[in-house]
Amino acid sequence: MRELKITPIHHGTVIDHIGSGLALEVLRIIGVGTLDKESTVSVAIHVRSGKLGWKDIVKVENIELSPRTVNAIALIAPTATISIIHDYKVREKRTVDLPPRIVGVLRCPNPNCISNQPEPIESEFDVVERRPVLLRCAFCERPLGEFLRHLA
Repeated sequence: MRELKITPIHHGTVIDHIGSGLALEVLRIIGVGTLDKESTVSVAIHVRSGKLGWKDIVKVENIELSPRTVNAIALIAPTATISIIHDYKVREKRTVDLPPRIVGVLRCPNPNCISNQPEPIESEFDVVERRPVLLRCAFCERPLGEFLRHLA
């Protein structure tokens, strides 16, 4: 079997163990359209994995993820690992971890929620369950189980 290799990155971030078919959503969360045009972005979709069966991988040069971005990724890819690359070497590797409260990442589905009004308030969701992930708005208490269309 012939194997294709993805070009190593000098500095940046690798997000591995993403559930199969979710790499493009991860790219949207990262904001790939706003990246430096000189940055290499590699995406592998539906790759064999001993841990997951099938997975996706995203490698992005010249970026380190903010805690908010990591929280958004944890919502849709709770099995993901994030590796920070410096000088072509992994300097730090960690799994994503869903915090007890998600701030400023999602929009509440309740149009009457105070977080959707012209108030200087960021949305806040409490994690009610981790597997499957279920959130509850900290302001109006509306539950939220579907995240993709509610990402801020």
